[in-house]
Amino acid sequence: MQQLQDKKEQYDDILQKDLEMIIQDEEIMMKLKDSVFLVTGATGMIGSQIVKSLLLYNKKEQANIRIIIVVRSKEKAERIFGSQLQDSMLEVICSDIQEFRLKDRKIDYIIHGASMTGSAEFVSKPVETIKTALFGTMNILDSARTSGIKGMVYLSSLEVYGVTDPKKESIAEENLGYLNPLHVRSSYSEGKRMAECICVSYASEYNVPVKIARLCQTFGAGVEYEDNRVFAQFARSIIEEKDIVLHTQGMTVRNYCYTADAIRAIFYILVKGKSGEAYNVANEQTAISIRDMAETLCQHYKHKSIQVVYQIEDEEKHGYNPVVKIRLNTRKVLELGWKPKVDLVTMYDRMIQSMETRKTQFHK
Repeated sequence: MQQLQDKKEQYDDILQKDLEMIIQDEEIMMKLKDSVFLVTGATGMIGSQIVKSLLLYNKKEQANIRIIIVVRSKEKAERIFGSQLQDSMLEVICSDIQEFRLKDRKIDYIIHGASMTGSAEFVSKPVETIKTALFGTMNILDSARTSGIKGMVYLSSLEVYGVTDPKKESIAEENLGYLNPLHVRSSYSEGKRMAECICVSYASEYNVPVKIARLCQTFGAGVEYEDNRVFAQFARSIIEEKDIVLHTQGMTVRNYCYTADAIRAIFYILVKGKSGEAYNVANEQTAISIRDMAETLCQHYKHKSIQVVYQIEDEEKHGYNPVVKIRLNTRKVLELGWKPKVDLVTMYDRMIQSMETRKTQFHK
């Protein structure tokens, strides 16, 4: 039975190297020793790598970090964590985030990442999207109130900015733009905005030491081969030597961040960030339009002989964002001591190597 489990367990050399990179920030990591973590959204790409990096740090440094993870699917947890689920320092709780209860448990740190994440779901299940953001976050904050935590990070999104002032060269944390509450796609963006306000309210009224990480689009090693987000679609096109298909004009401009870099930033915010504050997490050097990114990849992988083609579809039906141009200003998180390490092309190189490994292991 154990041999069968080991055979099915994922192994990704690129991801393993990323986890090693995360825990190299010894100044930050050593502050997490001898603590208890609660991680929600733990089977997501960011959540799972947070958990795996903490487990790796335990293994290498005997850090005595206990980790409680909240997951919706036991099967997905088994697939992602494999034999790590047998680690005595890891406890798994299967629960909807809105119903989760943490009674009489001492928690030191919380990273709250549970959220609806699929663009199509924001349109097909907007009520569930909003409920998860609001009630799920309030539920976790109530646990934080009674647990005497040292710090908490809520994982938010650049989507809270909406449509910003095009005259601004970069968008700092206070430069919020326009969101249309009558647009059903706003269920995600408005939900994130309100969840941020709930966090700040708990910080103000109940002294919960919660900070907010506003993540740009984040990817890297560990992306599932079937992932349907734009960056994964581009990567699959390159792997399978197929043209990159754009379903919009690709005029939206945004920043990107490598997953391992984003997780390092989350730990910096957790340990050194100021309660009630938001921090943009992005690699400022990666700001690019979707169209230009597709063209750049075709040029970088020109030996694949692929090109960009357009099949324009109904953007609202598929949950696509309105066209925005957001170049995030990361001064605040940089002042905490964090710096991104991985550029955009390298992000794709590493993600593609990782996806090819996963395809080989699980799609024979």
